[in-house]
Amino acid sequence: MSRTVLGGAGVVALIAAALTLPSAQAAPAKAPEPPTATAAAQRARDISSALGADAAGFYYDARNHKLIVNVTTAAAADKARGAGAEARIVKHSLTSLNAARATLKARATIPGTSWAMDPKTNQVVIVADRTVTGDRLKQLKSVATSLGDRAALRQSAGTLRPLIAGGGAIWGSGARCSLGFNVIKGGKPYFLTAGHCTNAVRSWSATQGGPEIAVTETGTFPGDDFGIVRHTAADVVHPSRVDLYNGRMQAITTVGDPIVGEKVQRSGSSTHIHGGDITAVEVTANYQEGSVDGLIQAGVCAETGDSGGPLFEGDTALGLTSGGRGDCLFGGESFYQPVREALEKTGSHIG
Repeated sequence: MSRTVLGGAGVVALIAAALTLPSAQAAPAKAPEPPTATAAAQRARDISSALGADAAGFYYDARNHKLIVNVTTAAAADKARGAGAEARIVKHSLTSLNAARATLKARATIPGTSWAMDPKTNQVVIVADRTVTGDRLKQLKSVATSLGDRAALRQSAGTLRPLIAGGGAIWGSGARCSLGFNVIKGGKPYFLTAGHCTNAVRSWSATQGGPEIAVTETGTFPGDDFGIVRHTAADVVHPSRVDLYNGRMQAITTVGDPIVGEKVQRSGSSTHIHGGDITAVEVTANYQEGSVDGLIQAGVCAETGDSGGPLFEGDTALGLTSGGRGDCLFGGESFYQPVREALEKTGSHIG
């Protein structure tokens, strides 16, 4: 009996040591730099929470294994350094930048646009694709200008779109996507993929026109972009691995939260393996079909049919491919649904 193997990933709980910021009376030696992006992301969230209104975002210098935390006061900079980060004093607090994003949400939710806080420039970067023209572009420019130097607007020659397609790796009637991560729910095997894929397809096969291997249980899009699919074929195995398209599989054993600057890889049925850096988190992408919030943005190309595929670093699952601009010939950027949120909302775990 033949057996089809579908790549996926695995999850274990991330356990981080408690972080204690120094008081005004104590100045302990600086904690060592975090050795990995995953450790940096956890430490950065702890530091940012402790700094409160003085926090202004953070990112990771992967080459030098340094965590950089933006702050708005010298006192906050001292605290961040004592907690094991490199401090950088900037103009705009996280609260101020989040207010700018809220203004964009209320006044400029225009299909073909996206925005994200860029901790390296201490701004909200707004991108308009080539479909944003005329009165809509004027409206976007007006709102961006009203935000002053908290925002920067740029235009892209690409088109922002979900990356579903006809034909491919996991097949449905008239559509194809990519499997993200194999998961367990209620003791039974499932897999995660993009919500715009599960909205379009109920019955899935491993080959075009082949027998059913899985059925969609539920999906969420827009708003979020994830769906969960139940394996139904007895002759299909579903390991906790990702296909590297070079004859090897990458085992996935944990789930992580991304940080700007982290080096990652994406696997997809159309363009296979590509790598790059995380460029933003908590991103809003305004697709023609509706807005999706809380996405991961990466300087990694993706194309039609790569939707739902896994974003990962080593053995750590990070995201599910949602959409993008550009292509893998001339370059582009892509957006990802965070895996942790998808697992929590579907009541599943990777295993």
